[in-house]
Amino acid sequence: MEERRKTVSASPTTAVTMKQIAINKNKAGFSLVELTIVVVILGILATFAVPRFMSSVEKTKASEAFSYLAQIESAQARHNAEKGRYAWSLRDLDITVKSPEYFYISGPYSSNWETKWEMKLTRNGASSGFGRYTVVFDQDGFNVQKSSIPADLKPAL
Repeated sequence: MEERRKTVSASPTTAVTMKQIAINKNKAGFSLVELTIVVVILGILATFAVPRFMSSVEKTKASEAFSYLAQIESAQARHNAEKGRYAWSLRDLDITVKSPEYFYISGPYSSNWETKWEMKLTRNGASSGFGRYTVVFDQDGFNVQKSSIPADLKPAL
């Protein structure tokens, strides 16, 4: 007598024998060593990727200060052209700007409103290891000497 094999049809074109199914059931998956190697590789990749990601997030937050202060600088220049002096208060300017989310505002202040003004934003909250840096603008724009923002975070001006 011929020995008959029981077959299970996975699809109309493929037939799988019961013996093949039994062999595949014995394979359990990944070994502990393989999983450990994968976890170690992912950990090494994360040590390089996370600091770069956090730096780019902080650079985006720093750009908020530059954008805000550039708008104030333009409005101050218009105010000076119209009135012959810089505005003592942000309410006197011809714009309404939403306060920055990640910075404290100081100013505007001046010792002579007819010739100069200055405004400073100080980083509040956690800053991904960069500390509480400041961004200072005056009548000439970004003031590098008075600002303490790290070089990594300065946008290309």
